[in-house]
Amino acid sequence: MTEHLSRKPASDPVVAFQKSELQPILDVYGRLVVAGEARDYSIGFGRDVATFAIFRRHAESPTWRIEKEPALANRQGQYAVYGWGGQVLRRGRELKQVLRVFESRKFTIVR
Repeated sequence: MTEHLSRKPASDPVVAFQKSELQPILDVYGRLVVAGEARDYSIGFGRDVATFAIFRRHAESPTWRIEKEPALANRQGQYAVYGWGGQVLRRGRELKQVLRVFESRKFTIVR
């Protein structure tokens, strides 16, 4: 029996945001753009974590990162929002609860 050369090995599973998760994240991003706090974003998918990074300017490091890490779902919660310095601003099991950190106060960048 010969094996087909065209078959590729199964790739490792990748953590990604679902469509229902991206909508509230994009709503937050849109509000930040209107407020002049954000200008660009990027989305990254990895083996362990999915990241939505929000940039004040496209050439800088991200001002905020929204991450989904399913391995932490039963412990600290799979969703987290990180600030510019890498500090955890909020972590939890439900995305909408975690995203409320953007509603609670006006963010200003201090450098």
